[in-house]
Amino acid sequence: MKHVISIILGVCFPLAGQAQADTVRAYALPEVTVTDSHRIREVRSVAPVQSLSREELEHQHALQLSDAVKRFSGVTVKDYGGVGGLKTVSVRSLGAQHTVIGYDGIAITDCQTGQIDLGRFSLENVSRVALSNGQDDNIFQPARFFASAGVLHIETLAPEFEAEERTHLRAKVKAGSWGLANPSLRIERKAGRKWVLTGDAEWMSSDGRYPFTLYYGDENDASSREKRQNTEVRVLRAEAGLYGTFSIREQWRLKAYYYQSSRGLPAAATYYYNHFNQHLWDKNAFVQSNYRKEFGQRFALRLAGKWNWSYQRYLDPDYKGSTGQTENNYYQQEYYLSASTLWRALDNLSFSLATDGSVNRMNADLHAFAKPVRCSWLTALAGKYVTDRMTLSASVLATWVHEDAERGNSAGMHRKLSPYVGVSFKPFAAEEFRLRAFYKDIFRLPSFNDLYYGQTGNIGLKPENARQLNVGLTYTKRICDVIPYLTLTADAYMNRVTDKIVAIPTKNLFVWSMVNLGKVDIKGMDVTGSLGIRPCEGYALNLSGNYTYQRALDVTDPDPSTAEGKTYKHQIAYTPRVSGSGQAVLETPWVDLSYAVLFSGKRYMLGQNIAENRLSGYTDHSVSARREFRWRDVSASVAVEVLNLADKNYEIVKNFPMPGRSFRVTVGIDY
Repeated sequence: MKHVISIILGVCFPLAGQAQADTVRAYALPEVTVTDSHRIREVRSVAPVQSLSREELEHQHALQLSDAVKRFSGVTVKDYGGVGGLKTVSVRSLGAQHTVIGYDGIAITDCQTGQIDLGRFSLENVSRVALSNGQDDNIFQPARFFASAGVLHIETLAPEFEAEERTHLRAKVKAGSWGLANPSLRIERKAGRKWVLTGDAEWMSSDGRYPFTLYYGDENDASSREKRQNTEVRVLRAEAGLYGTFSIREQWRLKAYYYQSSRGLPAAATYYYNHFNQHLWDKNAFVQSNYRKEFGQRFALRLAGKWNWSYQRYLDPDYKGSTGQTENNYYQQEYYLSASTLWRALDNLSFSLATDGSVNRMNADLHAFAKPVRCSWLTALAGKYVTDRMTLSASVLATWVHEDAERGNSAGMHRKLSPYVGVSFKPFAAEEFRLRAFYKDIFRLPSFNDLYYGQTGNIGLKPENARQLNVGLTYTKRICDVIPYLTLTADAYMNRVTDKIVAIPTKNLFVWSMVNLGKVDIKGMDVTGSLGIRPCEGYALNLSGNYTYQRALDVTDPDPSTAEGKTYKHQIAYTPRVSGSGQAVLETPWVDLSYAVLFSGKRYMLGQNIAENRLSGYTDHSVSARREFRWRDVSASVAVEVLNLADKNYEIVKNFPMPGRSFRVTVGIDY
């Protein structure tokens, strides 16, 4: 009831840039159906969409966003281990730079590297996480979300009040192995009939000195028990939000965000050297705003803006050069504006036009740094036709980018048109069985590091292109009261990456060069399934799982006499052929029990698939028990988790062992 009231009152307006907005918000323009569960919408979508609600996230054994994203099919998370380790996401082997991270409907960017560290995002204020391959069905969104091969949407908690409520308070403390301490606090306050204020704060610290087995050769050779060094991490995150609901057709939202971290950078764990003193400091602040207004039943307008600032300091006190240490400071700024319109031409036909403009600047204290400036203008025209039996969606994106540099030459100008088309068809009227397919031609621009980093950068780089083709089928059915839902999806896909940006050595082995040289052919299949069982009142068993097969081959150069020829038709680095996950959640009146498993097949740390480069497969098991208590207006929860039950220090990245068995206790209060 509480949720229904919030929809009617429009306390938190829909952020049109989010795929999840269709799940929990009411649109006056009937762009979607609000009454269906998110599972129904996922199987009706033209392109594959996977999502986790807040209730599902509670059972994911996830401390950070990256822990939850690992549960999605077709996803590879490169994890350097520990709470403070770098974590990046690649969808269907296309690389982290091809995945956009959306935060409450506005993209998070990093022009320096082109990839976002998922470890910086907490789950304490997240209400839903969704991953869209290709493009989601929501055409009323900023142009930036059309400009990627995949989008990871993060939707934060929105305040919901009963009629007489004015204040909500939520506090939580997590503690666990290796010095983990993670308190968080959230406050929501109504300020009159139209305004709501929110505030979030979170602190996380850990020494990260977990034990691991160091092998002096292979796993049959001598070994010793060691502890990871230089792994401490301190993180502070704070957010403030202002929600204005002027009517059910007009809403405004303002958010301010601040993040800072201090973390050691652990060395690769090798027999010869396991000590490192490198350190990294990050700071990030942004202010973003969304405004939405609907004009009758036919038109809607969405305006958004963002200012973003980030700072990174890197220190290596053990540098052997004349300076005695290496210290670098990097600064980024972004100014971003977006406008989107939606026109419902007919009851089942809609069109949208979105245009985004942004300016990105970067500075660093490196010698003769270029100080690049990138001005981008993106415009997307999209249409969608929907009936009970068919959904047809198409779009075209026009990209104009101009770069300049204060020192030296710049990358100049890029122009490109990027098409997309997708269709979903229901052949049988009585069954929720659908066939779907989409095609997308998209690209990613070189990062500032690719273009301007010292003697490595190459301002002549072209964009890296990716062509995506997906065909699949989906099925969902309510079998009976005992089995309220069964959901299955299966998608086969082919991706072709050309002009792939790769680093190759020059005559000086210490100086590499970035070139458009690589080609990758990717073929794979994602299968997902979920089943709900309700044997009697108060009891429920939810089962879910996914399986991914990927054949991602380097097809750059077939000549075996060249360096590239040695990896021809070899699986690309850190991409397993098979991977997947499974989960079982048992809900009872007394306690909720959860079991989760994550598995991956063998991978190779380099492009050449030889025994010396092979990384063994792994399986990670976790269990938890969670109990909720309620007394008057206060609810409390206690959860106990055991992670990596088998106590295996498997490696996702070579020589960076993951933590073994660990424990975590969470206590929360909600008022």
